[in-house]
Amino acid sequence: MIDLLLVVMAVIWGTNYSIVKFAFHELDPQAFNAARMTIVSILFLVIIGSLRFGRLASTERTTPDSLVSIFRTPTRLSARDAAELAVLGFVGHFLYQYFFIGGLALTTVANSSLMLASTPVVIAVISAIFGQERVSVRHWLGAALSLAGIYIVVGRGVEFGGRGFTGDLMMVAAVICWAVYTLGSRRLVSRHSPVGVTGLSMATGTVVYVPVMWGHVRAARWADVSWATWLSILYSSIFALGVAYTIWYAGVRQIGSARTSVYSNLIPIVAMATAVIFLGEPILWRNVFGAAAVLGGVALTRTTVRAQPVEPCEP
Repeated sequence: MIDLLLVVMAVIWGTNYSIVKFAFHELDPQAFNAARMTIVSILFLVIIGSLRFGRLASTERTTPDSLVSIFRTPTRLSARDAAELAVLGFVGHFLYQYFFIGGLALTTVANSSLMLASTPVVIAVISAIFGQERVSVRHWLGAALSLAGIYIVVGRGVEFGGRGFTGDLMMVAAVICWAVYTLGSRRLVSRHSPVGVTGLSMATGTVVYVPVMWGHVRAARWADVSWATWLSILYSSIFALGVAYTIWYAGVRQIGSARTSVYSNLIPIVAMATAVIFLGEPILWRNVFGAAAVLGGVALTRTTVRAQPVEPCEP
């Protein structure tokens, strides 16, 4: 059952790229992002609050402990935990979301999804630099292969200063922000429920994001937004930021991070396929070869590092 849910997760995150890009035809990207972050933050806080005050406590008698721990842990939030959540919210949700949405608006779905697919490689390299993990030669070869794949996709024929180049740079910044967020959240995830950490840090980032982007929100013509764009906002917030995250953590708890991570390799494939169908983006041979190199490098990275919980990189 969990394997089927993880395929659903990959489909949700893969299709989210095209759904978000579709909404940009009618709504400013940062206004769209402010709306979806607000919706899912409220949803997370309602769930966390309900569990904390015991409104959903009866579900614990019929739900496996491994699943309950995804939502609720008995550990109290300390002052240090709160400070770390604030920092993680700023880096992992304010900065990341700004670069992700801004980059996706300027570059293609293929470029975006493939660069985000390389996040595990970036995390491993940063961990090695700071001595958190021992990295083998095979691991470094995987990192080099992924970087070569990204170059094949975005490096050849690049126009410096163009929209696509700016978007690609923003996606690189998004990957770095998420890698820092992932490494910084490990202590908190080991002490508290992963969905709780995600929800609270996301709410913290949203509290900063919305005021900073208020000019975009105020300038948007919300009364003229079509029902299709509102459905895009709801899908991206509830399913991509809410449901898919929960499935990811359920997979990590039930079958481990290594096996769960394999399913994320489906995301760029789904993303590129849906972009061809719904956005008319072309698939070039360099996209195919680049995707193979990126995913091959990620596979090498994951098979040479000891399995441990890894934060998903929301697309």
